[in-house]
Amino acid sequence: MPVWGGIEAGGTKTVCAVGTGPDDLRADVRIPTTTPDETIGRIVQFFRRYQENEPLAAVGIATFGPVDSNPDSPSFGRITTTPKPGWAHTDIAGIIQRELGTPVGFDTDVNAAALAEHQWGAARGIGNFVYLTVGTGIGGAAMVSGTLIHGLNHPEMGHIRIPHDRAADPFVGSCPYHGDCLEGLVSGPALEQRWGQKGHTLPPDHDAWPLVAEYLALALVNYICVLMPRRIVLGGGVMKQRQLFPMIRARVQALLGGYVAVPELQEGIDGYIVPPGLGSRAGVLGAIALAARPSSSRCPQRAR
Repeated sequence: MPVWGGIEAGGTKTVCAVGTGPDDLRADVRIPTTTPDETIGRIVQFFRRYQENEPLAAVGIATFGPVDSNPDSPSFGRITTTPKPGWAHTDIAGIIQRELGTPVGFDTDVNAAALAEHQWGAARGIGNFVYLTVGTGIGGAAMVSGTLIHGLNHPEMGHIRIPHDRAADPFVGSCPYHGDCLEGLVSGPALEQRWGQKGHTLPPDHDAWPLVAEYLALALVNYICVLMPRRIVLGGGVMKQRQLFPMIRARVQALLGGYVAVPELQEGIDGYIVPPGLGSRAGVLGAIALAARPSSSRCPQRAR
């Protein structure tokens, strides 16, 4: 059986692994995400060391974004307008491909996590679902008829505009591009800026959580009305606050007002809006799944 490499490039850390799936991870490492040169250099070093004993059929890269995920674009495989200092317009896929000499699959971290959840996790066997990760940023992926949505580029579900009552919540938002988009209101940095401390330090009964649940429910109602997914998976660091799930479910039902009259959104809501099945491993497992996809979805070969 071919062996795949996976890279989950996050804003603070990068996870690399080798294997074929959740029950077969043969090596892994966590690397701080610092400068592109240092981080990519350590990634290459890890995989080169592994390849001394066993070849890799391909490597998948699941990265923070935005990215150029259009295989027909000359800048496919690049991180584009990220606010992360030093990383804008980094050709991460091209460098990894040249240095390792292997085919490279490439997509956003959230699209890859959705792919992993579909293959092995909470959306296994479900061809129409939404995956949303709520953490340092907010990213979303949607699968329709078994295929991840890509259009002009990958979806940007974290940057939708939702109702913001500034009288009740005067926080201006943390997004450097849009201020009070969804990410600007409920991401980890937004919580820290609004409340003066990191979200994981806030107690379960803090006023932050009903507000987060309200904003996320507003977003989910929009996704439901547009895409009608069969399941919604909510992951990321903020969603480790499990008291959010019942609040979000109740508000989604209230906001829909009975209009979408299907069992999943009524008595089945607990099984409709769910946490990931793969936990924190979804991203790197998704990268391995990217590596295993057909060659048409991989980074085109580039001259050295």
